[in-house]
Amino acid sequence: MEKPVIDKNAASRRSFIKSAAIASAAFMIVPRHVLGGKGFLAPSDRLIVAGVGVGGKGQSDIASFYKSGKADIGFLCDVDTRRAANSVKAFPKAKFYKDWREMFDKESKNFDAVSVSTPDHNHAITTLAAMQLGKHVYVQKPLTHDIYEARALTAAAQKYKVVTQMGNQGASNDGPRQMKEWYDAGLIGDVHTIYAWTDRPVWPQGIPWSANKAEIPKELDWDLWLGTAPYKDFVDKLVPFNWRGWWDYGTGALGDMGCHLLEAPFSVLNLKYASEVEASVGSVYVDEFKRGYFPDSCPPSSHVTLKFPKTDKTKGDVVVHWMDGGIQPERPAELEANEVFGDGGNGTLFIGTKGKMMASTYSANPRLLPLSRNNDIKVPEKLARVKGGADGHYAQWVEASIAGYGKKPLSSPFEIAGPLTEALLMANLAIRGVDVQRKDQSGKITYPGRNIKLLWDNDNMKVTNFDDVNQFVKREYRKGWTLGA
Repeated sequence: MEKPVIDKNAASRRSFIKSAAIASAAFMIVPRHVLGGKGFLAPSDRLIVAGVGVGGKGQSDIASFYKSGKADIGFLCDVDTRRAANSVKAFPKAKFYKDWREMFDKESKNFDAVSVSTPDHNHAITTLAAMQLGKHVYVQKPLTHDIYEARALTAAAQKYKVVTQMGNQGASNDGPRQMKEWYDAGLIGDVHTIYAWTDRPVWPQGIPWSANKAEIPKELDWDLWLGTAPYKDFVDKLVPFNWRGWWDYGTGALGDMGCHLLEAPFSVLNLKYASEVEASVGSVYVDEFKRGYFPDSCPPSSHVTLKFPKTDKTKGDVVVHWMDGGIQPERPAELEANEVFGDGGNGTLFIGTKGKMMASTYSANPRLLPLSRNNDIKVPEKLARVKGGADGHYAQWVEASIAGYGKKPLSSPFEIAGPLTEALLMANLAIRGVDVQRKDQSGKITYPGRNIKLLWDNDNMKVTNFDDVNQFVKREYRKGWTLGA
């Protein structure tokens, strides 16, 4: 597979207008780059943010940027005016658009940064277009829908030298830093095995696509919502949340929670790219001995095993187990009968040669096992904490964007978020491989992707021993939509 090459002219259906009038901005604070060139700080020293996807999580994202005290929300964009209503009410001076391409065309000189909180399948195309305009970007997790897209955005961040952050706010928590200090101090020896688990999905999965067309709500632009995805008729109960369980739009429980639960293993152990992956998934039976076949939908549960090569923090390979759908690993023997494993529904467990440590969602509340060990910890605090922890993830990006590329540290810049996202999406290759069908010489349907291990060629972004899943590394966009890569 070809490597990503950034093309400045292919990100939208038309070229971006470079000479948009400053006076057209609805917000009165002019971006610093208009006032004084690259790196100039406006008198207000505030970041002007354009939000793409401003309902649901997008609503809380832009509210958090504003709460930092150093950002103004200048523009709002959402394909669904119902979902955008609260943000429109909260920021009445912000100009509203339905199509982010139109907003970028008309207003590109009037904002500094872009927040992207759309369904997964439209993350990359919006983000890359913003980066090509020189805008700092904050993107909800997972960074992208496809591996190819993640690699492209990682390269683009370095090329365009913009400040980037993925929305896995637990990366700014104290937990990952504390666990790193414990690990570097040798408290649990050499880690060789990781377990991460979640009670997600909390939306329907392992189901057939609805055969019942529904009327498109007048407030929703369905074609824009579909964006890069194949055209399908609108069905009820897909928007605004249940899209997560469909491969055309979402990335399942891994995409939803993996960036939260596996960030700490990546940052503590310096993991990068996995070398191999295998998966088993939960089955849905529609009749006696008749297993349902729903390849468009993520499975109801899965257990994925990834192997990561040795790093400068480990003595050998690291095996990472991911479990979703309520599946959990065996309770550690060091936990007492009534002590909670992780936080109950979610958690991460590190297993080392001298001990174990675990954490909850967002890497919160890290603990050594047995829990009695936590009474005597005397490891000095060496790593700087992010003010506000997970909540400070937003202000961290705002302040870094005001300072400029490379001036301030970030918890989840694309150089870190990209490889993390790729690992999760590689796990999804194994999950999707379970549903690959073939016919043998007798015409019998077989499933060659089940009960095998996928071997990954990282440089060329391809599975070397089961080509059928490589179609999911880089999907084909719907006509009219092109990633600049």
